[in-house]
Amino acid sequence: MIQSIPTLDIRRFDADRDAFVAELGAAYREWGFAGIRGHGIAPELIDGAYAAFVRFFALPVEAKTKYHLKGTGGARGYTPFGIETAKDSRYPDLKEFYHIGRELPPGSKFAEVMPPNVWPAEVADFRERGLALYNALDALGSRVLCALALHIGLPGDFFSDKTNFGNSILRPIHYPPIATSDIPNVRAGAHEDINFITLLVGASAAGLEVKSRKGEWVPFTAEADTIVVNIGDMLQRLTNHVYPSTTHRVVNPAGALARQPRYSVPFFLHPNPDVVLDPLPECVSEDNPRRYDTSITAHEYLQMRLREIKLL
Repeated sequence: MIQSIPTLDIRRFDADRDAFVAELGAAYREWGFAGIRGHGIAPELIDGAYAAFVRFFALPVEAKTKYHLKGTGGARGYTPFGIETAKDSRYPDLKEFYHIGRELPPGSKFAEVMPPNVWPAEVADFRERGLALYNALDALGSRVLCALALHIGLPGDFFSDKTNFGNSILRPIHYPPIATSDIPNVRAGAHEDINFITLLVGASAAGLEVKSRKGEWVPFTAEADTIVVNIGDMLQRLTNHVYPSTTHRVVNPAGALARQPRYSVPFFLHPNPDVVLDPLPECVSEDNPRRYDTSITAHEYLQMRLREIKLL
């Protein structure tokens, strides 16, 4: 029998901290994934952002491509269909997407590697709603990281000064209707995320599958108010694989559902570009020896991975 991926109520973090930290840590050690409910992000905020994103994707192709910034690795703005390709896949993913990044303060030392946002003039509330959802998910991600830090014996604020200027990305995605039955690939090929953690708003639509340690593909269709949060490769590296970055994909639905569009909005929470991703001493032991000997910064790692998925 295939086990299910746990969903936990983050309000217990304040009510019964030790128990919540233990349960959340166990879920991530086993799955690299968990559902988070009780997060306090208003449905109106999420629905309003979704509505603005859907209006953008409904624009004519020539209007959307004005916001495609070639040569930037898709860091900001629009990325058309047929570009991003899962590592080692022969076929590009069946999606288009938009990237919203952090609004840096004037004079930030990270301005060289974190470009300014690009906002579509055709959708008046895109900026306001996009940034509101960005900030809400950034705050929720910080709470999850606090619990993960405590679980491995670090101070709760360990990640605070390592993510406060993180190169985090909000990515509205549009998967178009599938019109034919002979498409050789899936909506998003099997992959692991690059960043620290990913918070997915919109996993209530079927399609997300997570690969278990036994090699089984486990569907994860969350309740409408649940945000799916998973570990990325940067945190896997930093924690010496104590928190695994788990392979996942978005499969094509069967029947009539295949002829409907699918929208989702992941938030990729990244560390600050200058954070060095060396394994933490707390995560190295006789049973779990150090797995990485070469130091690399978060920015260097990001550039390497963007080349692998054909965005650079």
